Amino acid sequence: MASSDREVLKMEQGGHGAPSGYHVPNSEEEDTGGCTTCCGYLLIFFSWILMFLTFPFCLCAAIKIVQEYERAVIFRMGRLAPGGAKGPGLFFILPCLDEIKVVDQRTISFDVPPQEVLSKDSVTVTVDAVVYFRVFNPVMSVINVQNYQASTRLLAATTLRNILGTKTLAEMLSHRDSVSAEMQESLDTGTDPWGVKVERVEIKDVRLPLQLQRAMAAEAEASREARAKVIAAEGEQNASRALKEAADIISESPSALQLRYLQTLNTISAEKNSTIIFPLPIDMLSGFAGGKGGTKM
Repeated sequence: MASSDREVLKMEQGGHGAPSGYHVPNSEEEDTGGCTTCCGYLLIFFSWILMFLTFPFCLCAAIKIVQEYERAVIFRMGRLAPGGAKGPGLFFILPCLDEIKVVDQRTISFDVPPQEVLSKDSVTVTVDAVVYFRVFNPVMSVINVQNYQASTRLLAATTLRNILGTKTLAEMLSHRDSVSAEMQESLDTGTDPWGVKVERVEIKDVRLPLQLQRAMAAEAEASREARAKVIAAEGEQNASRALKEAADIISESPSALQLRYLQTLNTISAEKNSTIIFPLPIDMLSGFAGGKGGTKM
């Protein structure tokens, strides 16, 4: 096979979604391919004979069962067996020639270890997250990576540091959803050649240094006190404006002041007080004082 033909074959296999671990023979392998195929057929023939001679005891080694959520990747004499992953249910293998790798396709979750991240505004924070992923292609998860779970964990920790390093502290605290979505997209792109689909990423906690927490608490307290003073000043302003309007209305009718005076006395007496202070105008008292002085003279 010429080099151009091999390149076309590789492109066709890649275009049809074939895993990158699939083997494309070169010219040196084609020279010994016939001998390898003959030896393989001979070993398969002897394996069937051995199964026939040891029947039914060989069924214990030849029959395999995988669960509904599992798939079995079969390697026959070191090569991927045709047909892709097997399962779920019952299937047969050739003893001594076939090796199986069982892959769990359920959703797996793990905690990303706490990572110390230097934010864009030079603040050191400790962030941890949760990642949910599953295997969508068992063949690629076995052929293209040695341990897809460990690789996904390491990639998640690295991606978390890289993405949060481009965010400010305010963005980390107030835009967790967008940070999680960006991290999920980046992880999914990196794990796609491994046959792994990252379903969800959640930022669990963002822990700040103790000194920074104290500084932010002092800033928040000062801000609340400033708002409280502004609100109190606005209340005093509104109250004084209302009192001025009430005084203007009462000044137009002298009897209104007397009615207000009697209403205040009624309110005091309703509270069951034993002592009621009854204020009198000074003008009335001065009249009595003048009369007494004249009598003495």
